[in-house]
Amino acid sequence: MKIIRNLTNITQPFKKPCVTIGNFDGVHLGHQKLFSEVVQRARKNNGCSVVVTFDPHPLRVLRPDGIKLISTIDQKIEQIEKAGIDILVIIPFDRAFASTSAEQFVKSILVKTIGMSELVVGYDYAFGKGRSGDTKFLKEQGIVEGFPVTIVEPFSKNEMLVSSSKIRELVHEGRMMDAMVLLGRPYQIRGVVQVGEKRGGKEIGYPTANLQVNEEDLVPRIGVYVTQVISAGKCYGGVLNLGYNPTFNGQELLAETHIFNFNKDIYGKPIKLNLLKFIRDERKFPGIKELAWQISQDVIMAKKVLANYQKELVVSCAAESELSV
Repeated sequence: MKIIRNLTNITQPFKKPCVTIGNFDGVHLGHQKLFSEVVQRARKNNGCSVVVTFDPHPLRVLRPDGIKLISTIDQKIEQIEKAGIDILVIIPFDRAFASTSAEQFVKSILVKTIGMSELVVGYDYAFGKGRSGDTKFLKEQGIVEGFPVTIVEPFSKNEMLVSSSKIRELVHEGRMMDAMVLLGRPYQIRGVVQVGEKRGGKEIGYPTANLQVNEEDLVPRIGVYVTQVISAGKCYGGVLNLGYNPTFNGQELLAETHIFNFNKDIYGKPIKLNLLKFIRDERKFPGIKELAWQISQDVIMAKKVLANYQKELVVSCAAESELSV
């Protein structure tokens, strides 16, 4: 997949591009349905498939406190590439660009610069100043500019509407299995392993890999989770405490993961954590002995969950491991 991070890098229109536009936060099953439609139509017309998105997310610029993102730009790129898209155009978004009218965006960027021959969008998509570029507007522009417009309708899984807002709600509530259904893969957090207090191994008997968590991002329900851990292209089971470590009067939000059957030094190394199932809320224990006993029970529970979902989890971990190599 070719990635273009600035419109000035497009020197000539693409070959018969079928285009979709959106923020695609989470790249969930609804987005994947859009991409599939784009790829099929592009191939049918011997053209190329193009995704146009924005970085940072427009709401992060216009309303900084208004949205918690499901995915980073790197995660988004990975998932769009897996969908078989030929070209990804990432438009830098700032307040100046936000003043672009919907009509100007279509004529100047989509038609003139990209050379769009066909457009596919989701049922609720709108863009441009004041969100004036809705599906009705796009169909009207298609008649004027000569490109067909396909609207992909909403759909549900397990009686849940597949949408980014619904996934944010599920993650916030710790409903990771439900979030996985709508995403088509586990919800994931990433980071670089940092040096902590080193209590896990020496005092408690359960060493952990610690990631700092940004509270401005989408933070799942505080508590203990069954996890998959991807490190250096390999996948391991684990149990994660996401919280403030109240037994030791912690103040910093951390993701502390005990990785099963693992004894490598990964300080300063990147890891990925797939959050699979919420086990319990975080709580303060009277002492180390009580905490260690509870962790032992958490480990037993986590291994049961991993065993019950082994087939599905092997598939998702294999896909992540390929991306990590």
